[in-house]
Amino acid sequence: MYSLCSGDATQVCLHGCCMVKPFSAPDPQKRVPRPRSTAADRRREFAATTAACFFSNTQFTNHESLPSLQESFTQFQEAYPLYSETEQADQIRAQEYYHLLHSNHTCLDYIGIGLFSHCQIQIMSSSPTTIASTSSPPSNLPSPQSLNIPLFGISYKSVNLKAQLQYGGQESALESAMKRKIMSYLNISENDYSMVFTANRTSAFKLLAESYPFQSSKKQLLTVYDYESEAVEAMVDISEKRGAKVMSAEFSWPRLRINSAKLKKMVVRNKKKKKRGLFAFPLQSRMTGARYHYLWMNIAQENGWHVLLDACGLGPKDMDSFGLSLFHPDFLICSFYKVFGENPTGFGCLFVKKSCVPILEASTSTGIVNLVPAKKLSQLPGDSSGTDTEPEKTSKFEFQEELHTSSSFSGPLTIQTTLSGRFEYEQGETSELPTTEGTAKHDKSETSKIIEMEKLADLFQQNNKVSGKEGLEIECRGLDHVDSLGLVLISRRARDQINWLVNALTKLHHPNTEERSPLVRIYGPKIKFDRGPALAFNVFDWKGEKIEPILLQKLADRNNISLSYGFLHHLWFSDKYEAEKQRVIERRENGARGMVENKRKGKDDLGITVVTAALGFLTNFDDIYRLWAFIARFLDADFVEKERWRYTALNQKTIEV
Repeated sequence: MYSLCSGDATQVCLHGCCMVKPFSAPDPQKRVPRPRSTAADRRREFAATTAACFFSNTQFTNHESLPSLQESFTQFQEAYPLYSETEQADQIRAQEYYHLLHSNHTCLDYIGIGLFSHCQIQIMSSSPTTIASTSSPPSNLPSPQSLNIPLFGISYKSVNLKAQLQYGGQESALESAMKRKIMSYLNISENDYSMVFTANRTSAFKLLAESYPFQSSKKQLLTVYDYESEAVEAMVDISEKRGAKVMSAEFSWPRLRINSAKLKKMVVRNKKKKKRGLFAFPLQSRMTGARYHYLWMNIAQENGWHVLLDACGLGPKDMDSFGLSLFHPDFLICSFYKVFGENPTGFGCLFVKKSCVPILEASTSTGIVNLVPAKKLSQLPGDSSGTDTEPEKTSKFEFQEELHTSSSFSGPLTIQTTLSGRFEYEQGETSELPTTEGTAKHDKSETSKIIEMEKLADLFQQNNKVSGKEGLEIECRGLDHVDSLGLVLISRRARDQINWLVNALTKLHHPNTEERSPLVRIYGPKIKFDRGPALAFNVFDWKGEKIEPILLQKLADRNNISLSYGFLHHLWFSDKYEAEKQRVIERRENGARGMVENKRKGKDDLGITVVTAALGFLTNFDDIYRLWAFIARFLDADFVEKERWRYTALNQKTIEV
């Protein structure tokens, strides 16, 4: 590192950090070049430090030989001395999310932005309030100005997207306050964008696909995703049915960078044609952590495309980054969940630039929702909220036959009822899961709770009409904690953790093999300064056979570690890697279960199934060390064979006679 004042010692230093001769004039004939530390130099230095400072030239072949947690953390701090500046995040976790310590749970399956803290939920859930009877209003209902209830449900409303954006509708104080809070958090101007709440991320993509003028204007859809996404597949399916030509970017093996030449050709081709279409761009892979330059969005807009920014995979404060502060996409989608490590339900948000509203077409799609205030989490008859918290193909709720027994999500998985009396799955893509009208089947007490909650919501909204919407403010401690840390600290924390984890995993090697074959293969960027806090990998046994990602995920869940798994696709191999392509590429026979039916046969069924881990700002060093120690257990061949046998035995179908 160089001082800002390094250079000719005869020059006056205004920073006071070096010895100077204040009255000596510089010699114009004798100049010493000033050494500079460029951004590229700093990135190279970071990668070299990461590779060298953690047990350099060491391979671990036995899980019992791993260094202790304390020893590893000491070396971690030595490699990243500035990491200590992020201690505030550890304090927030200890004070506001103490349930993670009590449950000894490592949550590496959350994608999105958390609204509330566990402590906040506990305080509000235990507040002494009562639900009024159906014949009289609640006597102690707080005024709209003082209401501070972070507990809510969602209810679907029948309205088309364009009409909602153009004319709006009756908003409760809760919805109005939540919109202001979210738009302020994302640095999005209410003067430039309109916003609607959606059931989840998939609903937002569907709404836009059904309203965008693919059919009337014969426009195209160009997506940039290196992984299979339920939301994107839904958009592609709808767009194709409405006459759109669908194109996809490709990602070059092995680093999975965007194939720039091919993408540029798709973006800028046919300049004579003014009609382009919709360019769906995520800025960062939710699975591999690969980051893409925001200038792609600028190039697309300059060439006549409308740009959809998928912000669901961005870090908590990435919207504050320099590039995004200058660029304004035409559409933006993000998702929010309620409580990290406990309640991944929530909602999605679709933002539409006001100048783009006229181009949309009226549609009969569903997915727009109201936020319905709830009184007590323990008294809620159900919660129809369902924000995606997966890296898509996802962890746990994707397969309907496993929904009743899986506990892979960081929180309980239950089937409850919504305020409208409809059965919904509490977690995941509720709009994609089968629902059953169950009001008549409930017992009287359950029905009475639903009626009481609806009356409470009605009374709440009536009070808002009298008092006005502007008076209500909602405390979202999850968002406030992120704001208090800021972009720099959150980015530094995530960067240090994910690169240490990548380095640690690559040091695990099988013993007694000719070349000590690696236990783990990482897909996408490895050690890299500007990689995202997500990781896609696979584990291989000593014979070189891949351990099934779903098996590894279930074993991790048994050890209180929540992971996900997904499918990488749209991979491009140069001739140099043709032989490797034959070894790594998989072909799925029926595509992904639980996904939209895939009509694009061939390429989309070629890819790699991977295990995924996502780090958040509340992730600490203990979490990544636990994952490393768990993966190291697969160095034991007996452990692998025993767990494979047990998994196969437990998943045999039983036939009742």
